[in-house]
Amino acid sequence: MKKLYLLAGFLCFWGLFLSQENTQTIKGQVIDEESKGPIPGVMVAIIGTEPPIRTRTDFDGYFRLENLAPGRYDILVRYSGYKERVIPNVQVTSGKEVYLELEMKELINEVKEVVVSGTKKNQTINELATLSARSFSTEEVNRYAGGRSDPSRLAANFAGVSTPDDSRNDLVIRGNSPIGVLWRIEGLNIPNPNHFSTIGTTGGPVSGLNTNVLNNSDFFTSAFPAEYGNANAGVFDLRFRKGNSDKREHTIQFGMLTGIEAMTEGPIKKGNGSSYLVAYRYSFTGVAQAIGLNIGTTATPFYQDLSFKINSGKTKLGKFTLFGLAGTSQIDFKSEEVDTTDLFAAPNRDSYFTSQLGLIGLNHFARVNSKSYFKTVIGATYAGSNYDEDTVNTTLKSVYRVIENTTAQLRYIANTSYNIKVNPKVFLKFGLIDEIINLNLFYRNRTSSPDWIQIWDFNDMTSLWQSYAHMKYSFSDRWTMNIGVHAQYLTLNSSTSVEPRFGMKYRLNEKNHLSLGYGMHSQMQPTDIYFYRTQLMDGSYEQSNLDLDFTRSQHFVLAYDLYPFKDWRVKLESYYQMISQVPINSTPSSYSILNAGASFTPNEQGYLVNEGTGTNYGFELTLEKFFSKGYYGLLTGSVYQSTYKGSDGLEHPTAFDGRFVYNVLVGKEFKIGKTKQNRFSMDLKFTHAGGRPYTPIDLEASKLANRQIFKDDKYAYSERYDDFLRLDFKVGVTMNSTKRKLSHSLFFDIQNVTNRKNVFADRYNPNTNSINTAYQIGFFPNFVYKIQF
Repeated sequence: MKKLYLLAGFLCFWGLFLSQENTQTIKGQVIDEESKGPIPGVMVAIIGTEPPIRTRTDFDGYFRLENLAPGRYDILVRYSGYKERVIPNVQVTSGKEVYLELEMKELINEVKEVVVSGTKKNQTINELATLSARSFSTEEVNRYAGGRSDPSRLAANFAGVSTPDDSRNDLVIRGNSPIGVLWRIEGLNIPNPNHFSTIGTTGGPVSGLNTNVLNNSDFFTSAFPAEYGNANAGVFDLRFRKGNSDKREHTIQFGMLTGIEAMTEGPIKKGNGSSYLVAYRYSFTGVAQAIGLNIGTTATPFYQDLSFKINSGKTKLGKFTLFGLAGTSQIDFKSEEVDTTDLFAAPNRDSYFTSQLGLIGLNHFARVNSKSYFKTVIGATYAGSNYDEDTVNTTLKSVYRVIENTTAQLRYIANTSYNIKVNPKVFLKFGLIDEIINLNLFYRNRTSSPDWIQIWDFNDMTSLWQSYAHMKYSFSDRWTMNIGVHAQYLTLNSSTSVEPRFGMKYRLNEKNHLSLGYGMHSQMQPTDIYFYRTQLMDGSYEQSNLDLDFTRSQHFVLAYDLYPFKDWRVKLESYYQMISQVPINSTPSSYSILNAGASFTPNEQGYLVNEGTGTNYGFELTLEKFFSKGYYGLLTGSVYQSTYKGSDGLEHPTAFDGRFVYNVLVGKEFKIGKTKQNRFSMDLKFTHAGGRPYTPIDLEASKLANRQIFKDDKYAYSERYDDFLRLDFKVGVTMNSTKRKLSHSLFFDIQNVTNRKNVFADRYNPNTNSINTAYQIGFFPNFVYKIQF
C-alpha cells in the first residue's frame, strides 16, 4: 500500500505544475451523412469564445480552427437545409492535433432548424441503424475505470452486455453465446481480433486492437442492418483512424497490461491529403508478475502486435486506403509452477500454446456522381494456433504427449457496396460479400485412451456468399423507416438463408423517441464443428456434422428514448429472441451449441442435428449523463432470461443466463494549473452480475476415471456460482507543455479495489482427489503512461 500512496502523491504533485499559453488545431471534414459528398460553406464555430472563433468549410468540405489553447471545446456545425449539430467536449492537448469527421443530415421539411446535440452516442456511424446500437470513441475506451484499453470491456458497460470473467473479454450479449458476435474491421470480417484466441471463439485474454489506432466505431446488440450477416448475437464494426496529413506526430505509451507501445503518423506527400499511421506494441506482463501481482496464471504470457493505415488521399480514381493488423502470442504452462489458483492450467500437465492473427485490406472509395458512390474492400484475414499438452508423471519423472492441436484459417474477402441518395427522403444500399475460407485443422487426443483419436484432419476450402439490399425512407423529419433483406449461402453444404430486416423510428418531439425493430439472423456453425470426426467401432472415422444448417435467430425489439435535460438521456429497451435450428445431439442429451464459448475446450460432438431451440428475453435501462461541465455518469441495467432445449426435451438455463447485470460509472475532471489547461481526473466503476450457471462435477465418478466428470444431463447448468461484483477506481493527470507541442498523461487504474474473490470455475484435482475452486483476478493496480509530441 505504501507504493500506492507514493504514486498517488506523485500524481497530485505533478498536477500542481503551472502552465502557460500553448496552442493547437482542430481540423476535419464535413460531409453529407448519406451521399458522403463534401459540403462546402458550412459554418464551423467554437461555442462560447470571445472574440468568436469560426470558419467555413472549403470546396472539399475541409475546415481548420487554429490557435486553440489546450482544453475542451463545444463545436457548432451549421448549414442551411441541414440539421444543425453540436459536438461537445472535443478534447485538445498540446501534443496532438484533433481531426473530426463530421456528417450532417439533410432536412426533409425545412420548417425550423433542428439541433442534434451530442457526440452521436445515441446514434451510430452507420446511418442505417434504428435501435439496439451505439457508437463509441477512443476516448471512452481509455476513460472508464477497469477498461484495460479494450473495446470489448468498454462494451460491457452498455445495457444488455456482460463480461463477468476477468480472464477473457468474451462478450455475452442478451444471454447469447459469445460465438454469435461478428467482428468487422474497416469492412473486413475477422474471426477473432484477440491474442491467445482459439478456433470457434470470438474473445481472448488480451485484445489485439490498439485503441490509439481506433476511430469512432459502432456496436450493435440486436436487429442490426441488412449489411451485417453471419451473426446471431451482435456486431462490432470498428474503424482505424487516418494519420495526420499535415504534420508528423508521435506517441509513446507504457502500460502494465498493454505493454510498450510506439506510434508514428504523418503526411506521405503534403497537400494531397495522403497520410500514414503505424503502431507497434510489445507485452510487459512479466513486470506485473515480478512485483507479485496476480494476472490469473503463474505462466508468463508474451504478445506483440502491429497496426497500420496508409491513406492515398484524393486521386483521379478515388480514394485508396491500405490497412492491416498482425499479432502473435505465446505462453507455456509448466506443471511444477501451477497451483490451484491458476485460471488456465491444470496440475500434472505441461502445455504449450501459440497463436497468430492477421488482417490486411485495401479500401477503395469511388464516387459515381454527387449522389452515389461505390465502396469496395478486398483483403485477407488469418487466425492460427498451436496447442500441445503433456501428461507429467512426477513419480516416474516421465512426460507423455496426449494432445496435439494445430489450426489455421486463411480467409480471402471481397466486400463491395453501391450507395445512392435518391433524394432527401430515400437512401439505397446494395452489397455483395464473398469469403473464401481456407482451413487447415489437425487435432488428435489420447487423454483417455492409449491410442491416438483423430478428431480433426482437414485441409480444404469453402466459401460463404452474402448479399443484401437496404432502403432508408424518411417520411418526414420525424418518421424514419429502415427495411432490408440479407441472403447468404455456404458452399460447403448448400446451406441457404434469406433474412428480412425492419426498423421504424418516430420522434414524438425533440425529447421523446419511439423505435421498434425486427431482424432474422442466421449464422454458420464454428468451423471446428463441421469437421469433427467420430471414431467408429472398426477404427475408421466419419465426419457426421458436415450437413449442419445455419442457426437462426429472430429478434423483436421495442425502445423508448427520453432526453429530459441537456446532456441527459434515458433509454428503455425490451427484446425477445427466438432461436431455432440449433445443433444438438441426435440422441437424448443436454448438449447445445448455444453453450459454446463457456469453457476453453473445443466442441467434440458428432452426429449433431439442427433440432434445438433457445429463447432470450429481457428488459434494459440506460440512464446517462453525457460528459459535460467536467463530469459524466452512466447507469445501465439488464434483467433477462436465456434458456434452451436439447435433445433430452428439457428446458435448461444456458451457460450465459446470468439473470441480471448492472453497472454504475461516474467520473469527474478538474482543470488544474495557472491557466487551467491541465487536467486531473477520477473515475469509478461498480459492476454486479448474476452468478453464472454451471453443471456440477461428479466427484465419485471423477475419482474412478482419474479425470473430471460432470453429473448427468438432468443437472445441466442446474447450479450457479456466486454473484460477480467488482469495484474499480482510476485517477489520472494530463499535462500540456508550455513551450512545445507535447503532452504527458499518466493513469493509475486500481481494478477490483476490494479484492473480491469472484469464482472462475470449480475443477477436479486428480492429485488430491478433490474439487478446487479457482478464483478470478483479485486486487490489481494497473498504470498507463503516454506521451504525445
